[in-house]
Amino acid sequence: ERGLCYLVEAPSGRGKTSLLSIIYGLRRDYKGKVFLDESDISTLGEKEWSVLRKTRLSFIFQGLELFDELTGIENIRLKNSITRHKSEKEIREMAGKLGVEDFLQRKTGILSFGQQQRVAIIRAMCQPFDYLLADECFSHMDHKNSKLAYDVILEECKAQDAGLILSSLNSSENITSSKKLIL
Repeated sequence: ERGLCYLVEAPSGRGKTSLLSIIYGLRRDYKGKVFLDESDISTLGEKEWSVLRKTRLSFIFQGLELFDELTGIENIRLKNSITRHKSEKEIREMAGKLGVEDFLQRKTGILSFGQQQRVAIIRAMCQPFDYLLADECFSHMDHKNSKLAYDVILEECKAQDAGLILSSLNSSENITSSKKLIL
């Protein structure tokens, strides 16, 4: 449901990434039915998925999927050039809130994994979305940076009246959710 935060919590290997990959249309090797609003996602073609991923679904991948040879800002701008959703000022404000503004000119391949996670978070928010899928997106951040990142994500979800589906290895005091699923 849009506007709600869902936490999917489980140890490694229990299917959190698989679940989010199915919802995002990257995996089709499942049994049963999955619906996005009223549409059975198994009936969607590649063009429909492309539109959904550009306008309704955003994903913070566990593996980040950043281009190591590009700088942090180039990775973010690449996504934003497709959607034209955020201004340069808005991007810089998010980077400032997340403490990575000074690192955006560095190639992502040399950033720490926690810094890369924050770049990936900003990139994922550079598009309109009804649902943000976040796969263990705080796993390499300390408590303070996790809290800052979570607050920025919630702020953007609220601004877009979007739902958040967040996976985590374990409960975190930073994460407050409307619904919780423990696998």
